[in-house]
Amino acid sequence: MSAVSPDLEARQAYRDRVRALYKPQHVAGFVACLVGALTLIFGRMVAAAPDWVATAGLLTIGAGWMLFAYVIIRRTRYVRAHPFDPQS
Repeated sequence: MSAVSPDLEARQAYRDRVRALYKPQHVAGFVACLVGALTLIFGRMVAAAPDWVATAGLLTIGAGWMLFAYVIIRRTRYVRAHPFDPQS
């Protein structure tokens, strides 16, 4: 049976905490991209679809990517403000 060092456990806990930050926004960005892609496909493939549907799909995809960028920026700020310190 191998013993896991406390430093390794602390690093894993820190990584898990950072990954959990802004999880709802991250999931919302993913869902927005998915809905936007489906809307865009609908707007391009269905002849009876209004012209604005494809534009709305592109805007929704853009909003999803903006949420992804927001999460990346916020997580980066958190990591810079709270660097991993094995002594804590």
